[in-house]
Amino acid sequence: MNILNDLLSQPVQPSPAKKQRRSIEIKSQREISIMRQAGKIVATVLKEISEMVQPGMTTLDLDRYAEKRIREMDAIPSLKGYRGFPATLCTSINNEAVHGIPSHKRVIRSGDVLKVDTCAYYQGFHGDSCITIAIDEVSAEAAKFIRVAQEALYKGVEQVKAGNYLMDIAGAVQDHVTSYGYSIVEDFTGHGVGRTLHEEPCVFFFRTRELPNVKLRSGMTLTIEPILCAGSKETRLLPDGWTVITADDSLSAQFEHTVLVTQDGCEILTDRTQL
Repeated sequence: MNILNDLLSQPVQPSPAKKQRRSIEIKSQREISIMRQAGKIVATVLKEISEMVQPGMTTLDLDRYAEKRIREMDAIPSLKGYRGFPATLCTSINNEAVHGIPSHKRVIRSGDVLKVDTCAYYQGFHGDSCITIAIDEVSAEAAKFIRVAQEALYKGVEQVKAGNYLMDIAGAVQDHVTSYGYSIVEDFTGHGVGRTLHEEPCVFFFRTRELPNVKLRSGMTLTIEPILCAGSKETRLLPDGWTVITADDSLSAQFEHTVLVTQDGCEILTDRTQL
């Protein structure tokens, strides 16, 4: 059911002496401190890209910039080489829902809806975040769609606290999205994050009995990242083996944060507003 975990299931920096961990990890204060810095690196790169992107640039231009900046901050691009993915960023435009590959042939145009997703590996831990950018003037409907996608992220974040369940997050996101007539992609979910880029649990954004409804505990680190479609929730994979598009060619939008579960709520580790 979760294609993401099938595609991206191995750590970027595996230790030959240890097996990959599959249980839900509770981070120590030292580990949380490192993850704050990893999240800050990711947030910095995404903020800078949102400020610099303009029509006429290519998605490869953005990718080269992102890799340079991540390495300047003493981190490693988590995605590059991960299960064969060739770039630092996932850049998905308009009907591309996720995992778009940057290319010198992919020119960004006025009116595009651009998703930029990136991850950084810093001192043994990952940060992960995604933004959707309206390029210049987009249609009124596209602007509304992007706004709802960002609101959906925060509806989910509001439900993150110790004692709540994954279904609390899923229900809040789903109710908000469907109230506007939009849909949520079900083939890709959020996840735990830390020593490996994709850890347990699977963080879903739609009501289901097919995935474990995990109780949240203080010290868990998760990604909240619903993918919205303006039309059908169905998607299909392109021949490049990575890029996923909406089956009906409708717009897609996504926002994502890495969050730390706390006793009273959560801390957003990839918060761009705090830079």
